[in-house]
Amino acid sequence: MIDWHESMEQTFEYYVVDPGTWKDKQKLDTVKPGSTIKRDSKSDTLGSASIKITGLVGECYIRAYLIAIQNGVTYKEPLGTFLVQTPSSSFDGKVKSVTLDAYTPLIELNENPPALGYFTPKKSNTMDEVYRLARDNCRAPVVPSKSDKVLYSDFVANTSDTWLTYCKDLAANADYELGLDEMGRIIFPPTQELESLQPVTTYNDDNSSILLPSITMEHDIYGIPNVVEIVYSNNNDYYYSRVVNDDVNSPTSTVNRGREIIHRVTDLNLAGIPTNAQVDEYAEKLLKSLSTVEYTITYTHGYCQTRLGDCVRLNYKAAGLTDVKAKVISQSITCEPGCPVEETAKYTKNLWR
Repeated sequence: MIDWHESMEQTFEYYVVDPGTWKDKQKLDTVKPGSTIKRDSKSDTLGSASIKITGLVGECYIRAYLIAIQNGVTYKEPLGTFLVQTPSSSFDGKVKSVTLDAYTPLIELNENPPALGYFTPKKSNTMDEVYRLARDNCRAPVVPSKSDKVLYSDFVANTSDTWLTYCKDLAANADYELGLDEMGRIIFPPTQELESLQPVTTYNDDNSSILLPSITMEHDIYGIPNVVEIVYSNNNDYYYSRVVNDDVNSPTSTVNRGREIIHRVTDLNLAGIPTNAQVDEYAEKLLKSLSTVEYTITYTHGYCQTRLGDCVRLNYKAAGLTDVKAKVISQSITCEPGCPVEETAKYTKNLWR
């Protein structure tokens, strides 16, 4: 098994993929260095690619591999499978260069809508239906996922739906998502919160780490309240609750900000008729929830098989990060020696209690 922390030789190979068998059919020897593979959890199709090539190819699927040689052993690591379309070209007087815009196999699910009025009937096994619809509406292999959850009512397609959005929304009913593996197969990972995930790798700032020095971190605490007020009235009951964050260790507290930022709730919706103590408890929980800020952190590392949705641990003391668990939300892989991966992950931090 390859040790990504140790030195190795790296090259890249590209193959035309047979959409019928999903196997490599023909090696491409005209791809230039510097192609880019993007994986993005916010993208409808979870990513794209830009492949630089000399000459032209028609519309086809192309699979990229990282070829790593370590201790005399050759490893062939797939980086992704993409449908290439819409080439742009340039000519320097000697060689014609073509940049191929490439899309993940999910693009095929995004091209066509369900029939008007289409629905999945209640009592259907949700993930069995998602598997069948994905399999029937694209050429990529689909890996089934077992779930016992069934629909409690008919699930009707919107007129604006594509098969991709319909399958995504249907899978969400069973707490699953649509995903892709490195071979371009459609998979269904379960929806999980960061707290429940275990890190697949740890990035340290010591000499053995593959984490490169550059790192940026963004967060926005503007508008986070330090006071919550609840006003509740119902018939003869009237309650008022006020919770204040005056913790000197909290960066958003009234002490550190020197001012109050108030979040007031006047339309409290609780089951039954609450007591004053329940309103106070609700106010405290609400301020704690509103005091949670999401951090987005971007860093670069050598390729090491992490993928979208993975949890990573960051021990980067120079940046003030110690034992931080973060979830990978995007990657940009540059196909050149070193195979640098610019990765973005997110984590949350509670700024009060």
